[in-house]
Amino acid sequence: MPINYEVINPNTDVATTKTLLHEVIPLTGTIVSGTYGTFPNDDNIKNYSHGMFQSVYDYPYLSSSANHIFDLTVGFDESSPLSGSANAVQQAKKINMYNQFSQVLLGYTGSANTVRLFEGDLSLDQSGLVIREGVFVNLSRLLTKDQIKKGSVSIALGTASYATPFTGIKTFTDSAATQNAGTLNTIGGDYGVLSSSTAGVGGVVFYQAGVMVLTSSIWAGTTDFFSESAGARTFDQQLVSGSISGSADSLRHRLFNLQFNNTTEINSSVYFCRASHNKFNYSSNPTYLNSSAIRVKNNNRDNPPVAYVTTIGLYNSQNELLAVAKLSEPLKKDPTNELTLRVRLDY
Repeated sequence: MPINYEVINPNTDVATTKTLLHEVIPLTGTIVSGTYGTFPNDDNIKNYSHGMFQSVYDYPYLSSSANHIFDLTVGFDESSPLSGSANAVQQAKKINMYNQFSQVLLGYTGSANTVRLFEGDLSLDQSGLVIREGVFVNLSRLLTKDQIKKGSVSIALGTASYATPFTGIKTFTDSAATQNAGTLNTIGGDYGVLSSSTAGVGGVVFYQAGVMVLTSSIWAGTTDFFSESAGARTFDQQLVSGSISGSADSLRHRLFNLQFNNTTEINSSVYFCRASHNKFNYSSNPTYLNSSAIRVKNNNRDNPPVAYVTTIGLYNSQNELLAVAKLSEPLKKDPTNELTLRVRLDY
């Protein structure tokens, strides 16, 4: 039996929609410190020979089941008081890390050779709450999907002694950020401020890039941000005298909880496939025919033709099949009824 096609009018039979799906992503401090192995030599932590950042996985990273969660690094700007300190360790790399994130997320100022400084506000006027030294948390695209949902970020950090860091906890959120307010757009996308009603500004979060920049002032009153047999160090001292990997270890040791909602954007095309009363009342199934004639086997005037719709095919102008939609159950079609079936293609 020849196939009958029904032309879809793009003006009246096609609609487009956008749907945002959100998933809660909770990350507890136990997964980044002490779950797999003995801190700081955890099996799910990967350090590199270049020593410029540290990668955190949800399982021992040599396993094929491991998923990358985020990267950690530290850095400071050349204008920081820490720049040029005596006995500095990896100073060039720390400056390069700061400049790299700043260049990608904020861009340059009026001078082509000067990157913008991170700020704990939405002004970007290079004054006020400038973040010259900080920690960079680069979240995996596997977790953030298309972007982080604005207003959903919460990070809790231990600020007490190195031995018992969680006897003092500061929690920072981006509660002031919404879809339409409380953020600023830059070349790296929108960013919002991480703050606390009791602890002030803790940093900023870039939603599309999935990057958090934490300010050193979070641990301003912590005398032993890092501790070892040689002695304790404040955050600034560790940033100068410690390695990037060692600083990342200290941050993992103080990460109590990190939570956010990711966003997946689904773009859909909806096709309204219409079957009028005098169309699609016959089946192309060979058992529906009598010999080679296009005639219903039970050709009784009191028993009109009946078909059952099970599948819809979408074709291009050359009658090439592009998509197939299956119904959950057959729908009866005869000359006494009409059908409008909604087919949605998600991208």
